Amino acid sequence: MAEEKVKATRDRLRNLTDLELADELANQRLRLFNLRRENTTRQLENTAAIAHVKKHIARIMTLQTERLMSIR
Repeated sequence: MAEEKVKATRDRLRNLTDLELADELANQRLRLFNLRRENTTRQLENTAAIAHVKKHIARIMTLQTERLMSIR
C-alpha cells in the first residue's frame, strides 16, 4: 500500500512543469520549517511527518536534477 502511494506521488510530480515543481519544492520547504517549529515547541503529534516531508523534498530535487541532466 505504501509503495502505491509513493508511485502515485512520483507520477504526479513527473507530470508537473518546471515552475510547478519549483513551487512545490518551496511549499514543502515551508512545511518542513513549520513542522520543525511545531516539534521544537512540542505541538507536533506526528513526528514522522518530518521524515516524510524531507523525503518528498528529496524526490522533487531528484526530478529537477534529472530534468537538468536530460537538457545537457
